[in-house]
This record gives sequence, C-alpha cells and structure tokens, in this order.
Amino acid sequence: MRDLVPTLDRVRTADGRLLRVECSGDPCGQPVFLLHGMPGSRVGPRPRSMFLYQRGTLLISYDRPGYGGSDRRPGRRVVDVAEDVTAVADALGLDRFAVVGRSGGAPHALACAAVLPDRVTRAAALVTLAPRDAEGLDWFAGMAASNIDEFRTAFTDPDRFVARLIPRSAAIRSDPARLLEELREDLTDDDRSIVSDNGIRSMLMRNYQEALRTSPYGWIDDALALTGAWGFDPAEIRVPVLLWHGAKDAFSPASHSSWLADRIPRSTSIVEPSAAHFGALRALPNVLSWLLADTPLPQTPPL
Repeated sequence: MRDLVPTLDRVRTADGRLLRVECSGDPCGQPVFLLHGMPGSRVGPRPRSMFLYQRGTLLISYDRPGYGGSDRRPGRRVVDVAEDVTAVADALGLDRFAVVGRSGGAPHALACAAVLPDRVTRAAALVTLAPRDAEGLDWFAGMAASNIDEFRTAFTDPDRFVARLIPRSAAIRSDPARLLEELREDLTDDDRSIVSDNGIRSMLMRNYQEALRTSPYGWIDDALALTGAWGFDPAEIRVPVLLWHGAKDAFSPASHSSWLADRIPRSTSIVEPSAAHFGALRALPNVLSWLLADTPLPQTPPL
C-alpha cells in the first residue's frame, strides 16, 4: 500500500502559474488522474468518494489552465498538459500513475501517455476526438451541426470564435443549466436519461459553473488547442490505452476513436452500440478498474 499523499488544493508550476487541485477517494490508494471535459473543472462528475475508497483508488482532478481556479496559459497545446500533470504528481509525491480523460480531456490523457511513458502506467480516453489533421478521417462526419460550427470557427476564424464564446460563457456562468438546454436537441434518449438523473445533473451544473467562474478562457484555449496541432503523435504511445466510445455520439463521433485505435499500438477499443456522449459517465467506474488492474473490462452496469 502507498503512503498517505500530502493534502493540498493548489500547485504552482515551474513557470509560476497556480493550478487548482482536488483529490478524492483513498489517500493511500492507487493514483489516477481524471482530466475533465470542455467546458469542465476539477469538480466534474466522478464516482462517489466512498466507491473510490472501497476500491483503493486516489482520484486526482485539477482545473486545466484558464478554468476555475487555475491560471491561464495562453497559446497552450494539448501536449502541454503533461507539464501540469507532472507538476501536480510531483507535488503529491507520486512517481507512477494512471490517467483518464473524458471528451475534451481525452486527447490530453493521450498526450500524457505519449510523453510520460516512464510515469503513466495505463491511459483511457473516453469519447475522444482525433487530431484535426487526422489523415484519412472525415473529421466532421457524424458530428452535430452545433459542434461543427464551433470547431470549424475555432479553426478558421479564431477571433470570431472568441468573440462569440465570451458572451455565451457569461450566460452559462449565470445559468449553467443553459448549456444542457443548448445540447438537448442533439442528445439521444440514453443521454437525456443520464443527464436527467438528479445526482449527475447536480454535478454537471456545479462543474459548468466552476469551469467558467473566473473567465471563458479555459474553454476558448481548449477549443483552439483541440483544433490546432496537438504536439505529439498518437502512434508514438507505448503504454496500454483503452478507447471507449458510444456508437451514437454526435459530439465526438465514434469514428475518431476508431481512427486512434488503428494507430495506437497497445490500444483496446470498446464501442457501446446503444450509448452516446454522456454514456462515458456510466462507463467510468469500470474504466477505473481497468486502469488499475490487469483484468478484462466488465460489462457496463446500469446507473
């Protein structure tokens, strides 16, 4: 069993920025970094602390730069996440750890796997996007019109994208339920059922409000990073990777995971036929089990 990790909620990076951190579960447990979605924060949806404690898991979340309580890092790339994860891991005294990312956090988890092979034991990417320049992939195929517009504008006209997102973020900060209402038309029945659960909805509302509490720039910089050059090649990943996707996902289509699965040497790909984007919340407990044990991934249980 590991030693108790130090208690902290803020970490200063080598370049002087502050990162806001939250740990839950077993302080002596096996460490897993959970990288939040877009927009998102350290308080995003995760299994209950008692569930984590019973399974000997220490779950570590932090606000990516510009979100919540973390200082902005203008111009950041996806690969730059590895420096911040390293800073948090070092502050906690962690040598080795697993990492999982959901949605906008999933490419960041893959970045950690690619550039921190001596520290990352396993990685999981749930409902991930592929790189914008993915050869042979129709990047927008199967994607909801709202996401196509957002990502295309971020890529082709970043100034216009920023000008649009600033007032939108302010409105969501005042009423975080507004974001789910914006997404509702593109949600499947399964996704609607998941986000209608009182516990999950409460976590999502708190997550969105905290994400945008101080500025819109976490969201802005995430979108620009995801549609720009990631700074690493997924084909270079050598640690075991789990790619999980819902077949009906219209926000990040399952074809993105399939493209990555063909290129990441030690990848396992799971596509749930009836699931969509928010199905990743249901899958997370079993994904955590895979991250920490050499056992087959069990079937996803109902909520």
